[in-house]
Amino acid sequence: MKLPNYEDERKRTNEEVKFIYLDDEFNNDALKNKKYFLKTYGCQMNVHDSEELRAHLENLGAVETDDLDESDIVILNTCAIRENAHDKVFGYLGRCKHIKEQRDLIICLCGCMAQEESVTTEIREKYPYVDIVFGTHNIHELPKLILNHQKKQDIEVYSIEGNVYENIPYKRDSKISAWVNIMYGCDKFCTYCIVPYTRGKQRSRKSIDIIDEVNDLVKCGYQEITLLGQNVNAYGKDLDNEVSFAKLLELVAKTGIKRLRFVTSHPWDFTDEMIDVISKYDNIMPYIHLPLQSGSSKILKLMGRRYTKEEYLDLYKKMKEKISDVAITTDIIVGFPNESDEDFSETLDVVKKCEFDSAYTFIYSPRIGTPAAKMKDSVSLETKEKRLQELNKLINHYSNIKNKEYLNKTVKVLITGISDKDNNKVCGYTETMKLVNVDAPKDTIGKIIDVKITDTKSFSMDGEIV
Repeated sequence: MKLPNYEDERKRTNEEVKFIYLDDEFNNDALKNKKYFLKTYGCQMNVHDSEELRAHLENLGAVETDDLDESDIVILNTCAIRENAHDKVFGYLGRCKHIKEQRDLIICLCGCMAQEESVTTEIREKYPYVDIVFGTHNIHELPKLILNHQKKQDIEVYSIEGNVYENIPYKRDSKISAWVNIMYGCDKFCTYCIVPYTRGKQRSRKSIDIIDEVNDLVKCGYQEITLLGQNVNAYGKDLDNEVSFAKLLELVAKTGIKRLRFVTSHPWDFTDEMIDVISKYDNIMPYIHLPLQSGSSKILKLMGRRYTKEEYLDLYKKMKEKISDVAITTDIIVGFPNESDEDFSETLDVVKKCEFDSAYTFIYSPRIGTPAAKMKDSVSLETKEKRLQELNKLINHYSNIKNKEYLNKTVKVLITGISDKDNNKVCGYTETMKLVNVDAPKDTIGKIIDVKITDTKSFSMDGEIV
């Protein structure tokens, strides 16, 4: 049994990262006739991790089911960013317990919550029916953990800086768009963020391995890839003799992939070279997610974000001037400890200046083990909720205005599937990441087509094939 430890997770040494190339040791029918249920919480990184979990299970002969009640194995791939994510997971465990009381069921919990010391302590003390707990550093060990399970709780969570694993198998959610990890972990240590603890130190993959993966996806007919990392534009800074993120973007663009995206960026690492490369290549999509977090330089300093309000606005202005038709989205945290009315007004001021295409907005959620969680806070929850409502009203106002600019225009849309709004329509995304429900035949799925926008809303558009 290996338990997580915050002190170990906080360490950053000069220990060299190991590049480990996996083999297919676990590729048999050991789980034939077994069904697994996989539930994913959180960010794109977790979604991509679940594609690896699927591959490991299906390499052992298991079959996925979307019905929890008929599953033999349950895996909850968890997120630790906010408290409500914890509450949802623990609530779902209660549902799993009820099923396990009726029959055999292996319950697994993994992901970022598993890397939290307080969570594994609670699992040991209050949730003994959870069979297997593993973390973000040993997803590849899932086959071994399940096959060696001995009817007692097994917690295998490594509090290490981390290595880089290659030859990872994936059962991808889509045959059209694919995620590609370019790095793992983070060394920024923003004072509110648990990610550097749960994901380990920044570890970049070798560019040659990334390009090989992209080339394979191009050969398989993928239309779009998204480069993934906790802070993608810091790529390569931890490796000697490796390219910058700007150069990596250019190398990937030259593979011929039809559409190239990346998430998530940190303003501190966003270089002029990156902006020049994005503006140069037509297949690098003019869509950038650039987290602001706060419009107050005072709060940004307390957050450990390493840029000021003015520096963010200067960067935003450069992008708008140099990247044609770029759409910029953001993240904003409301109610960081002791955020004053003036601080919040500065956030609204930045939103008004930038007129973001959309934003993910949250009330600050303290995470045990982070510096911000120890700060005393004089602002009431009621005040924070009112600020969030005011912010969201402003964000939605600009989202609506931005979308209206597309009305009656013809844009290129990558059709990804059947519309959730109307089964007789398909849906997809513009180059600027706008969701469009399209009146077009189903054989357009997987293709990039011209669409005339006929109606717009705050969060989506309607269109017809040209």
